[in-house]
Amino acid sequence: MPPRIFIVDDEAPARARLATLLSDIAADYPHELVGQSAQPQAALDRIAELAPDIVLLDVQMPGMNGIELAHHLLKTDAGGPAVIFVTAYDEFALQAFDVHALDYLLKPVRAARLTDALRHAGAVRDGMPSQRQRIAGAATALHAVRRHFSVQERGRVLLVPVAEVLYLKAEAKYITLRTREREYLIEGSLLSLEQEFAASFIRVHRNALVARDAIVGVERGTQPVDAETDGDKAMESWQVILRGVDDRLPISRRQWPMVKALVR
Repeated sequence: MPPRIFIVDDEAPARARLATLLSDIAADYPHELVGQSAQPQAALDRIAELAPDIVLLDVQMPGMNGIELAHHLLKTDAGGPAVIFVTAYDEFALQAFDVHALDYLLKPVRAARLTDALRHAGAVRDGMPSQRQRIAGAATALHAVRRHFSVQERGRVLLVPVAEVLYLKAEAKYITLRTREREYLIEGSLLSLEQEFAASFIRVHRNALVARDAIVGVERGTQPVDAETDGDKAMESWQVILRGVDDRLPISRRQWPMVKALVR
């Protein structure tokens, strides 16, 4: 079966150029162009629906770069398609190869170069676990630029901007991610999230991280004593007041000095 290809690029002329090139090389490299997208969330939805074998993915896009988008594709049940990065900026090339990207094409892409990249992608299609590891390495290397959480919900991958998250709370096997509008459930480690987003979130309790700019104050509450408070009943009653929601999160004795310094 010919490989199925999907294009993601925020610039319409670039998408049109790639589509034309794919048409031009169809005789040498039979394939099927199954779709295009200019926006990351729409791309995730369409890729989940169409299940292409290969994605031609721009690196520089508003709101999210291509490597982060590839990271979100890894969270789909199938592990994501093969990804070929495409960009107009050669300064990203060494970075991409250092993290073992499958291929990296410079715009304007030439037909022969595109054909070679697609043939290579087709050759490794059956070895996708290795490809997933390569893209995961790329995402890890650029982790500091991650600006979205990916949430699997009703067969879709939703992107929730980090800037909209008020708190992250560990509950059983999942983490509750709270925005002003609603809650989401994600998988992961609260400790790893704390390390990744240390500049934006502060730990207020052993099971909760709160966005620093979402804290508007603290108040006395009626939270029960737990092991982390070491029996300090006065301290265990303090709670964080959050911007835009009525939720209150307890502040542990251990974290109280940091939270107190922040609200001051």
